[in-house]
Amino acid sequence: MNVVAWVLQIVLAVAFLASGGMKVVRPKPALVSAGMGYADDFTDGSIKAIGLIEVIGAVGLILPWLLDVVPILTPIAALGLALVMAGAVVVHIRRKEQFAPALVLGVLSLVLAVLRFAS
Repeated sequence: MNVVAWVLQIVLAVAFLASGGMKVVRPKPALVSAGMGYADDFTDGSIKAIGLIEVIGAVGLILPWLLDVVPILTPIAALGLALVMAGAVVVHIRRKEQFAPALVLGVLSLVLAVLRFAS
């Protein structure tokens, strides 16, 4: 089961690092023109904050468990990312946009939290 959890941790960390990093680095107009219409509903600062939360969460999925330094932070990070994805699902549903990717990431984050809390 540990291998499954590690694979899930790595996949989620890469996804959240890429997604969050893009929100942190790219300006709002570039995100909107890249097809992320939801960015119009948020301020530039809010988008950057969401991106930073995703990046910190991605780091929290890997480092605490890997280094065995306060490993309880890994499932807590997974729960936090699941909450962020729940918010993303709500935003996408309200805008009548595709919400499946956010839902899948949220569910996988919850699965990881359960796996790591149980370990």
